[in-house]
Amino acid sequence: MNMTSNSLHPSAIEGMKLFNEKKFFEAHEELEAAWRAEKDTVRDLYRGILQVAVFYLHITRGNYSGALKVYERSMKWLNMFPPEYRGVQVEKLRGDAKHAALMLETLGSNRIREFAPVLFQPVIWSEKRIWVCDRCGSEMHEKNCKVNCPNCGNRFDCSDLNIYFD
Repeated sequence: MNMTSNSLHPSAIEGMKLFNEKKFFEAHEELEAAWRAEKDTVRDLYRGILQVAVFYLHITRGNYSGALKVYERSMKWLNMFPPEYRGVQVEKLRGDAKHAALMLETLGSNRIREFAPVLFQPVIWSEKRIWVCDRCGSEMHEKNCKVNCPNCGNRFDCSDLNIYFD
């Protein structure tokens, strides 16, 4: 059983969950692991998201110039993607980060500590995974705790799936 190229790397999913919990350093670490593991274009998406996490981390640490520098870098990576890519709402992430950068510039370096953490908006994505049967290559269907191949009858349950995400 394999995931298709439309799936997100498990470390990327974990990184986005940490991002949404405002654990930006930890999010960076998970997203970097996903970035290093990928060979496809999606690695640049992970890189862009992790750069936004670092942007927010710099803000929380009071590093004004570092935050703006990393924000610009994050847009370099995120701007290459359409509004939605592999279920990730890229346009919303870009817009949220831009809004945070504008607010940061308005405050300036002397007032960075006044930055409202409420401006750290979550990454939104769909966790729908697409499974491909390792026996016949057909797309498998996931329902509840089961993944079934409609072509050859190959079947897995949630306990089998856990071995693929360790």
